[in-house]
Amino acid sequence: MKGFLYLRYSARAMLLAFLFSSTALAGESPLQPLESFSALPAFKNPKLSPQGDRIAYVQNLTVPEELSVLTTYDLKEGKIYSLLGSDNEKVKINWYHWANNERLVISARYESRQHSQKFYQTRLFAMTFNKPTAKPEELLDARRLQRKMGGRSFTPQFQDDVIDWLPDDPEHILIAIDIETVNLPSVYKVNIYNGKLSMVERGKRRIRDWMTDQQSQLRLGTALNYENGETEILLKDGDDWKTLFSYNALSDKPITPKGFALDPNILYFNQYKGDYLALYKLNLTTMEQTEVLSDEHYDVGGSLIYSKQTRDAIGVYFSAAENGEHYWDNRFGKLQESVDAVLPDYENSVISFSTDEMTYLLYAESDQFPGAYLIGNRQAGSLDLLYKQYPDLDPEALSENKRVSFKARDGVEIEGYLTIPKTGKAPYPTIINPHGGPGVREYSGFNYWTAYFTSRGYAVFRPNFRGSSGYGYTFAQAQMKGWGLQMQDDITDATHWLIKDGVTNPDKVCIVGASYGGYAALMATVKTPELFTCAVSFAGVSSLKKLVRTSSYFLGSEFVKNQIGEDSDDLEARSPYYLVEKIKTPILLIHGDEDRTVRVDQSRIMADELEDEDKDFRYVELEAGDHFLSIQRNRHAFFQELDTFLSKYLH
Repeated sequence: MKGFLYLRYSARAMLLAFLFSSTALAGESPLQPLESFSALPAFKNPKLSPQGDRIAYVQNLTVPEELSVLTTYDLKEGKIYSLLGSDNEKVKINWYHWANNERLVISARYESRQHSQKFYQTRLFAMTFNKPTAKPEELLDARRLQRKMGGRSFTPQFQDDVIDWLPDDPEHILIAIDIETVNLPSVYKVNIYNGKLSMVERGKRRIRDWMTDQQSQLRLGTALNYENGETEILLKDGDDWKTLFSYNALSDKPITPKGFALDPNILYFNQYKGDYLALYKLNLTTMEQTEVLSDEHYDVGGSLIYSKQTRDAIGVYFSAAENGEHYWDNRFGKLQESVDAVLPDYENSVISFSTDEMTYLLYAESDQFPGAYLIGNRQAGSLDLLYKQYPDLDPEALSENKRVSFKARDGVEIEGYLTIPKTGKAPYPTIINPHGGPGVREYSGFNYWTAYFTSRGYAVFRPNFRGSSGYGYTFAQAQMKGWGLQMQDDITDATHWLIKDGVTNPDKVCIVGASYGGYAALMATVKTPELFTCAVSFAGVSSLKKLVRTSSYFLGSEFVKNQIGEDSDDLEARSPYYLVEKIKTPILLIHGDEDRTVRVDQSRIMADELEDEDKDFRYVELEAGDHFLSIQRNRHAFFQELDTFLSKYLH
């Protein structure tokens, strides 16, 4: 645990230390061990207590055993407390939050089973920051819930939906939980010391999500019909609820409430301005709408940023070309400017404030620096290093990401990130690395997969193909019944562009992806069997038909059908599992046997079909593995398999 405490530096000296660690000396750096890249972050997700004198964080240990440990550090006393350990198998720490200056509320996830289906459940616990020997206290005791439910056998699956931390009431929080009716949550006030419950609002009118204002008064509910997609944003009007917005989530552009200003009559919300998502505010008295922020090329869809001191909205996380923040409160804009002036070569984000906003935590990273957390004091003008995420990873092994773009076959411009290794020369053996989702996108900054690939001499391209988020409604809608079609063609076109541009060796190019990216890797071996030297699918989908069928066991299956499709012949035509006879490419399939996002059956059936067709492949199943490589030994095993496979086909 002593590794958490680093020497304190002045901001200027700390900056020099950062620069020294990322400045190349003459000659080439030695090859970094594989485990330096596949290691879990040594420290992650620090949270500052309200008074700014304590920090909670997770430390990932490897000795004497692999554990993720929820830890607190008392800055005044200089003491460290290990509160709660998780093996990331049976139970996983989801998140944690300082409910007051001494009490942490913790969400834990664990696996359950009903009939033949396995699924995740969540529970809420509370602990005092300096009592490591105390047993975590489950806030929603099963017996208490049973009494509330009148003895029914049903137990709410998700019990960690905190909708308000009640900053003026340090002993209570507000949660939404479906005690009375399944999938229809009511709002309860919960005592974080003894777990006592009192109802604030009973579930009604298909409201799935609740929102309070900055005075902690319940104001909004989002009602959703999972069968037909009809959605209403409801505003509390005395004892009644009136419709503020309505749309169909299966077919219309959405309207999304983001939060209230300090003025309880001002609501911020997202809606589309033409093809791009923009931020607006609505005066609930006059119903006048005002645009707050929009962009001609990117969606403005991030969360609001609030002042801990004034409780007013001060800005928004704005993911344009890169991650970042947009402040309309000049005080915070100036703080961001001063931090960026001290650390000009890094992407810097203030991630946590004390209530008086004098103390803050900062996260700094770049494509060539794998992330560090710092603590700042505005009164003292200090900024001090706490710890690095990957202390064993030499920044000399990392390469610069370049945001580039190319024209797809139909003329649409596609952005992506090209990373060139520090060794070798063009044309390079290349990894095409499509992201998962698919409704997410790539950014610059540190990426541990990319870092490993380039350290081994491979160029890497991460395309934001159509279907990715952030590029407007039309661009994102390509994923609707579009798996294997235009989205796939963009990946193909990216590969041809890199070859034509002289970056990529056409005889040494491998496509490697996870989740949706794993599907795209498998589909590439079907649609373009001559293009790729090899393909790797981690936790990938092989059968869209099976994906849609499995979704029928869960709430929201109509949304899956709407996205993927439901015509049997069409699903087969876009599924690698049904097209194995076309494959000529060597394939590495890897899947965790406890994956609840993409079921392991997706890779098992693909492996069986590849074997029946006598194809060149290797299948590896990771014991207790999930969708996110959360267990250290599995992450190491995955990278070892990857290293062996890529060395065989790209060297």
